[in-house]
Amino acid sequence: MIRLSAQPMTWVAAGDSITQAVLHTHGARGWVEHLQERIRWELDRLTDIVVNSGVSGWRAVDVLGSYDHLIGRFAPDVLSLSLGTNDARAGLAGLPEFRDAMRRIIDRSGAQTQTVLHTPVLVSVAGREARGRLPAYAQAVREIAEETGSLLVDHEAHWRAHFGDADPISWLDDPAHPNAAGHLQMAEHTLRALGLGPMTPRY
Repeated sequence: MIRLSAQPMTWVAAGDSITQAVLHTHGARGWVEHLQERIRWELDRLTDIVVNSGVSGWRAVDVLGSYDHLIGRFAPDVLSLSLGTNDARAGLAGLPEFRDAMRRIIDRSGAQTQTVLHTPVLVSVAGREARGRLPAYAQAVREIAEETGSLLVDHEAHWRAHFGDADPISWLDDPAHPNAAGHLQMAEHTLRALGLGPMTPRY
């Protein structure tokens, strides 16, 4: 559960295109925008700042390489890291690099930062050829969260609980990117996991 301060807080969401929420919501809010609405308006934390520094196509090593620009200069009280969907294209051979980069991002943020790690959402059946090892990256995120004492938001488990072995196309806009409904599910699950929900129904 996130510890809320009586003082204004800075929240940074770093990640890939799913965090950036480009294109695939078709004008609807992305999951970070839903979080901002909950934090800054519904929770009456009007002077909190929520920064979305997600970059389409990026992997954990990319975020680490631009740490100061994407994360460090904001000195976040809460850092959200949602990565793995692009990293998984490297298969099992890419796991050591992914783990190392994630750990180094967390270490650089320091003990004063509350870190939140997100497992990747499911991809469709059509997306599994390119990202067949995505479950291994989700498991790596779970292990890193346990090792570092980070908070965990397990989107993969949430989506599996809903879809089972079925194709999760109703929450996707293409084989790997959530649509507006998928982003809303991500936001609601994140807020529940962090003890900040539920949201006022959006639509």
